Amino acid sequence: MAKKQFKAESKKLLDMMINSIYTHKEIFLRELISNASDAIDKIYYKSLTEGATGVNRDDFKVLIETDRDKGILTISDNGIGMTKDELEKNLGTIARSGSLDFKNQVENKDEIDIIGQFGVGFYSAFMVSDKVTVVSRAYGSDETYKWESTGADGYTITQIDNLPELANGTIITLHLMEDTEDENYRDYLNQYTIKNLIRKYSDYVRYPIVMMMEKSRLKEGTEDEFETYSELETLNSMVPLWKKNKSEITDEEYNQFYKEKYFDFTDPLKVMHNSVEGVVSYTSLMFIPGSAPYNYYTRDYEKGLQLYSSGVLIMEKCADLLPDCFSFVKGLVDSQDLSLNISRETLQHDRQLKAIAKRLEKKIKSELENMLRNDREKYLEFYKNFGLQLKYGVYEGYGQNKELLQDLIMFHSSVKDSLVTLAEYVDRMKEDQKYIYYASGDSIAKIDKLPQTEMLKDKGYEILYLTDDVDEFALNMIMSYKDKEFKSVAADDLEIEESSEEKAKAEKQAEEAKAMLDAMKEALGDKVSEVKLSQRLKSHPVCITARGGLSIEMEKVINAMPSDDKVKAERVLEINANHPVMAALEKKYENNPEEIGDYAELLYNQALLIEGLTIDDPIEFSNAICRLMTN
Repeated sequence: MAKKQFKAESKKLLDMMINSIYTHKEIFLRELISNASDAIDKIYYKSLTEGATGVNRDDFKVLIETDRDKGILTISDNGIGMTKDELEKNLGTIARSGSLDFKNQVENKDEIDIIGQFGVGFYSAFMVSDKVTVVSRAYGSDETYKWESTGADGYTITQIDNLPELANGTIITLHLMEDTEDENYRDYLNQYTIKNLIRKYSDYVRYPIVMMMEKSRLKEGTEDEFETYSELETLNSMVPLWKKNKSEITDEEYNQFYKEKYFDFTDPLKVMHNSVEGVVSYTSLMFIPGSAPYNYYTRDYEKGLQLYSSGVLIMEKCADLLPDCFSFVKGLVDSQDLSLNISRETLQHDRQLKAIAKRLEKKIKSELENMLRNDREKYLEFYKNFGLQLKYGVYEGYGQNKELLQDLIMFHSSVKDSLVTLAEYVDRMKEDQKYIYYASGDSIAKIDKLPQTEMLKDKGYEILYLTDDVDEFALNMIMSYKDKEFKSVAADDLEIEESSEEKAKAEKQAEEAKAMLDAMKEALGDKVSEVKLSQRLKSHPVCITARGGLSIEMEKVINAMPSDDKVKAERVLEINANHPVMAALEKKYENNPEEIGDYAELLYNQALLIEGLTIDDPIEFSNAICRLMTN
């Protein structure tokens, strides 16, 4: 019979589909199985609506067979089959979908869920084959036809004798290409390769995908001799866990699914199973891990949920479904409403994905808030693993997610031996307290001893202790919480109201010490912007505070980064006006004013050490101590 040419214009189009549309060659198996599933869907629907005889749902299956000697892979189904005209239309015209035509003819399109809609999936077979044969017999027909092609040069259709084993359905035979240096096409004849690909892409096709698998067993009557035998095995799970009613699923089933699917040894901390109906309908099954993956806070970690369309895996990690701040969530989304591109590997319209992502974001936040309110111990366990990511999320994107996350973040507290939320802090604020105060440092113990905290503690104000590098940056992005601004205990001005007597006393002390303080500032040069008397200090003689938006702690964090661009906070040296050191300084300045520079350097370096900063010149610092001790 004369070879016919494809109706889809040219060899170039087929070449493009074979070589460019699909990212991975292994996708061909997913496409052919999806087509087989669609064919079974059609006959099953026909049996329900038209009373088709001889159709038994229990008999439906997709059969995979291999012949390693001949290099042949066969995929067959007992679906609706195709007539000669349908072979001509569906396989002779590239990018024409018989499945889509069938769906368009159904009155209520929601009644049938067709996977294939583009008519190009079949041609993915040519990525791994140099010849493809399709034998098909339509339901209710006595005629069987064979479609055959070696690629873009065209195809033939011939009638063949009825095959006794083919009552109705389709048999697709792939003559695999010879292996090359870059591609091992014969791997697709390996039963374990096929099994793994089906588990990866087609595990939830609703009909059994079966294959004769070679197995071994102990030979009867022996203790150490084994024999090989073959057994027909179903390779797919068929019913996705997420398609079941939540009431039918046990915690053990959820936990087992999570551990097997996402290769974790521990149970998930939280399971989120949700079905949504609307403009875009979908089912999601998400998990919060019980522990952080070993590479979670590294560049190697990839976020994303698995994306399914009607139970068929489309994307292994769809990053667009999760914001970075919730990148710790694992799971999947299944929707039949997605507008996929013709390779079913990516989406045509991201508005659908954005709509789903927004709903997922709200769901995750809601579940975390519920955990925080009703199971504090579990939330603290979660926060130990992923709280840092929430704070990064507040800071990233110039605070665009601060409204989403500010009620979820927690910090250590000066009055509570546990982490507290911003809401809990504000609820405990004193009536006269203007600001949410915080202190930054390497550890809770070090922060608790900072001189700058003394006055606030004396007034009974709670202080948030920030121990992570990102903490202060995050609070600067939030700026205020429930109309209360944040203020560092090391800020130049704590803006705490003083009595008229206290204010008058402070002004008098500053005026009397002005000449000495100016001399100390001159001695320190540009190391500080001012030397002044402090009202915040109680027992400590000296401290450093910062003026402006850059704090001392932020300076340390930024300068620790691998960059040549270094920053410096505008430093203020504060001296306790009521400490014995102040009286000693005044006496020294009165008797030996030329030595005040050494004392200024000594106190400045002492303040640097308290802050955990490096002294500029340790040798000079040591010499200054010796000079002052021997005077």
